[in-house]
Amino acid sequence: MTDFLAGSDLYGPLFAAANMRAVLADAARVQRLLDTEAALARAEAAVGVIPSRAAAVIGAACRAERYDVTALGEAARAAGNVAIPLVRALTAEVAKTDTTAAGYVHWGATSQDIIDTALVLELRAGLDLLLLDLQAAASGFVGLAEQYRATPVAGRTWLQHAVPIPLGLKFAGYAGALGRAQVRLAALRSHALVLQFGGAAGTLAALGSAGLAVCERLGAELGLTVPEAPWHAHRDRLAEVAGGLAILAGSCGKIARDITLLMQTEIAEAFEPAAPGRGGSSTMPQKRNPVAATMVLAAATIVPNLVATLYFAQVGEHERATGAWQAEWATFPALLLVVSGAVRAIVEIAEGLDIDAERMRANLHITHGQIMAEAVMMALASKVGRQSAHHLVEEASRVASAEHRPLQDVLAANPKITQHVDPKELARLFDPLGYQGASQTFIDRLIAAAKP
Repeated sequence: MTDFLAGSDLYGPLFAAANMRAVLADAARVQRLLDTEAALARAEAAVGVIPSRAAAVIGAACRAERYDVTALGEAARAAGNVAIPLVRALTAEVAKTDTTAAGYVHWGATSQDIIDTALVLELRAGLDLLLLDLQAAASGFVGLAEQYRATPVAGRTWLQHAVPIPLGLKFAGYAGALGRAQVRLAALRSHALVLQFGGAAGTLAALGSAGLAVCERLGAELGLTVPEAPWHAHRDRLAEVAGGLAILAGSCGKIARDITLLMQTEIAEAFEPAAPGRGGSSTMPQKRNPVAATMVLAAATIVPNLVATLYFAQVGEHERATGAWQAEWATFPALLLVVSGAVRAIVEIAEGLDIDAERMRANLHITHGQIMAEAVMMALASKVGRQSAHHLVEEASRVASAEHRPLQDVLAANPKITQHVDPKELARLFDPLGYQGASQTFIDRLIAAAKP
């Protein structure tokens, strides 16, 4: 799936953001593996484990363009992982310049050290891209929340009209969720993405007394926190990152689901940005389909299954796993790619959503005022008690529906109502913006929380 998304010019743009595809391209992945090897050599030279000249020659050879990615992939099939043929190729490349330096390539490390650390670097780069897009998406919805905080729209529960809400509250809710995602990913970037360096079985025995010093220097070289101990067999940090990405995909999916519903012909309250050729049909010229939201929903369907694989990959044997660790290699890149496409699509929606406020107002009235039934009931409840008020307004709503009359007219003709609520107050109760409770405060709070 990784190759399908990152390497496919046909389907890759549908599912993944262009910048994430570049980060996860094969050449970029090989470069991260080589960056780890170069940093290891520098760290070992700094603490006197290998000669400084050897580190310099090794570092100069750690350039991805010098290596045949296809050949590395073919060799990895026999070797069991890509680090083994890469170390062999790197050693040969260094030997072209200095045969002595070639003997210090990969000194004291194991393949999993290099692969895991490169994965951590990959996740860090991926999270950085997602954080940028999340900030843009949250800012877009903050702008919409401010713009439409006084625009009434039907609040819907169980897909039915409930009570009016300010449209700005819906958008502020989106911004708040995306703001929380930023906080969550930034925290994961800080505490879950740590150095992996432990040697063959997590003891650093091959480096003797210098092991800890090399480890600390390697972390500094790569800008990674050094954990309490190597974590070859403990994948909880990575599972936590996967969980954060799944939550993000779900938050994006919730927004996308709302947009697809608002774009329905019968609703027609909000639309994705329009452009020539966007959201059309191969046979129906009139169509304006929800393209970005559809791909977000596809991502939200795919992501939980990828994350399930990564959760299961925590169950490895003893000090180094067979199968569980290897399952991460294709799954994490696929997860980053799919989530990146979802977030990029949400940015497009947030920055270009087309709102039909008049249609929203018209839709508020399709039940002939029954959307204000709770407002009337609560006003009446203070006079006759909640249960009696509920019964009176419920009965009036049945009459209004059966006779196709405005609820306000039915209520105004009922003496049991008018003896407690005069016509002027009754008219006020049917103002959608007059029944919004603490909505404006909630909007302010969500906006404040969404801003970095």
